[in-house]
Amino acid sequence: MSYQEPLSKHAIAISISESPDMAVLGLAREHLDDAMAEVARHLLAMGARLMYGGDLRAKGFTEVLFELVARHRRDADLGDERVGVSNFLAWPVHVSLSADQLRQLAEALRGVAELICLNVDGEVMPDTERQQLVPRPATPDEWSAGLTAMRDFMAKISNARVVLGGRVTGFKGRMPGVAEEALIALRAGQPLFLLGGFGGCARDIAEEIGLAQAGPITRPPWPGRGDFVGFSVKDLNNGLDAEESAILATTVHVDQAITLILRGLLRAKDRDATVETRE
Repeated sequence: MSYQEPLSKHAIAISISESPDMAVLGLAREHLDDAMAEVARHLLAMGARLMYGGDLRAKGFTEVLFELVARHRRDADLGDERVGVSNFLAWPVHVSLSADQLRQLAEALRGVAELICLNVDGEVMPDTERQQLVPRPATPDEWSAGLTAMRDFMAKISNARVVLGGRVTGFKGRMPGVAEEALIALRAGQPLFLLGGFGGCARDIAEEIGLAQAGPITRPPWPGRGDFVGFSVKDLNNGLDAEESAILATTVHVDQAITLILRGLLRAKDRDATVETRE
């Protein structure tokens, strides 16, 4: 029997965007970049594949993630040639790009990441169908429907979600993206790891479900925040106990956060394997 990396069968979705609280916390954007990069690097080393709903902005988190994967290839099992990261492009993101632009992006990322275009209903678009589209700006309704559909689709094909940072204003869609991705995970019973130490949407969610006390940062309620009322730590389903989840939700120490994420993933894996054996 050949050796398998502990998380070789796992696909982990990552949710991240700029946190509005970094300066108040005495942190800079680079701290958030580094946190995501270290979490992703350790997941890749454990054999996991990463999933991300990127927007392809220059100098954005998508670019940081691609650069990381190029330097730290996934520690895959023998014969597993799958790329380390799948970047899902929601309909409103890619409909404004020409077929040539997408082809050039895909070629530049060959061997590092795969670009997967989805239609407005969150279904994978065949290349032949995508090539026939005429580039145009997406409408507001397409933004809302397309982003939600992408997030629903990713939840169905991933094994867990890691959430950190998150803007709460200036977003496109029904609610902040990090919030909607976390909410979908909670409703689906998918393991959810909340890193709230960098503030932003992730911290707000941690406060709503009782993982963190209200801090010095106050802001008007953002759309969708009330949807987290009624959820609790047990709904995270992430292999961590209440104390561990609370530490993860408040720590700014990346090493500590990584230890807890990996601990929870491995516990959840063993738990699910035990359930399958009993069945």
